Amino acid sequence: MPELSPERKAFLAADYCRGFIRYCRIEPLEIKSGYFRSRVLIAEEHRQQDGFIHAGVMATMADHTAGYAAFTLVTEDRQILTIEFKINFLRPAFGNALECRSKIIRDGSTILIAESEVFDVREEETSLAAKATVTLMSVPKAKLLSKR
Repeated sequence: MPELSPERKAFLAADYCRGFIRYCRIEPLEIKSGYFRSRVLIAEEHRQQDGFIHAGVMATMADHTAGYAAFTLVTEDRQILTIEFKINFLRPAFGNALECRSKIIRDGSTILIAESEVFDVREEETSLAAKATVTLMSVPKAKLLSKR
């Protein structure tokens, strides 16, 4: 896969953190062609009623990070939309951070498929808490803008 330019990496890192993702405080850690890694430091509002990290936080992170892994492979005139995703929660997460590693496992001209792994990061231990398969579509940016 071709190497990403520093400018493209900077754009993707800044773009990743907009809107709802900024509200959730999820941030990019590593960006490579076909790969994106993110992290969120857990605050009390990320937890559900029993003290575990909310499944919605993990699902959001898995989906969004997969989308940006796909963004690393398309030209700047394209946008990425999620068509479908399936997530398996493997164990409750309760650490002080989550880390998501997403990689593209099928790079098509229109349809891309990513795999996201969400890790529960604790003091001395990191464990796989969730795994998702995300199906994404690459569409012309101009087409999306005309639909608004």
